[in-house]
Amino acid sequence: MKYLFVLFLFLGMQACVVNNPEQAAAEAPEVYSLLGLEYYAPEEHNPKLDSNLAVAKKNFEADPSEENYIWLGRRTAYLTHYNEAIAIFSEGIEKFPNSYKLYRHRGHRYISQRKFDAAIAYFNKAAELMQGLPIEIEPDGQPNKINKPLSTTQFNVWYHLGLAHYLKEEFDEAEKAYLQCLAVSDNDDLITATVDWLYMTYRRMGKEEDAKQILERITPNMTIIENDSYFKRLNMYKGLLPVDSVLNVNSNNADVDLALATQGYGVGNWYLCNQDTANAISIYEKVVGGKHFSAFGFIASEADLARLR
Repeated sequence: MKYLFVLFLFLGMQACVVNNPEQAAAEAPEVYSLLGLEYYAPEEHNPKLDSNLAVAKKNFEADPSEENYIWLGRRTAYLTHYNEAIAIFSEGIEKFPNSYKLYRHRGHRYISQRKFDAAIAYFNKAAELMQGLPIEIEPDGQPNKINKPLSTTQFNVWYHLGLAHYLKEEFDEAEKAYLQCLAVSDNDDLITATVDWLYMTYRRMGKEEDAKQILERITPNMTIIENDSYFKRLNMYKGLLPVDSVLNVNSNNADVDLALATQGYGVGNWYLCNQDTANAISIYEKVVGGKHFSAFGFIASEADLARLR
């Protein structure tokens, strides 16, 4: 009898787990890394992000529009709740199947989760749906220092599509996406970001002359508001900055760890392309030892390490 009681108690507990999907989702990893690690949303609260999410929820409850689906998903993702954010974007797509914006944001979070094939599929769908439509500024979820959005939805679709292919070492497809991205890069920040990844793509493809030529788009008088880390990487590639200086992140930087992930990956990749695998691995390991597991430099370092190991 005692055994049966324990068995029924255990089964009841299991049923509670199965019948509480919200709890199960909260306990599930947000990311399974390419190196076999699991990453969870941070436990500490961010009052500003929590407040922004509360506003997004209130707006959504009042009007579940396409725009409010986007903001609810974005605000959820900023808190690293990627599983929930993807579910929100997916529900939004069911209601707004022609929303290239919802496809764009869902694709982004599949990159965060290292699900590159899914990301590519959704960015391709976004590109198909936005074809022929006017360029549209994308509002910032985390405003820059001049409080002015600099990117467009079209830019973000091509940029992230190129990144997803790059992370899979599909460099021919990455090149095509980045060339499309460059065509809609209409300010110095966007040009800098696109040229950086296109340069690295060319280096990985062995297109040394193309890599050299694309660097000519980077000039000293560029006005950089957001992408200072990319600008430093590019000036290193041009030979204007010492390699070690790019690893020395300014302590006044708003997010030192994020800057290290971005600048560090560029340095590691530079070493890798120059046949110094040992230094590349050392720097990649330093990057993935940081806290920003969704930074593109972190993910790219992880992808290269997974292949090199």
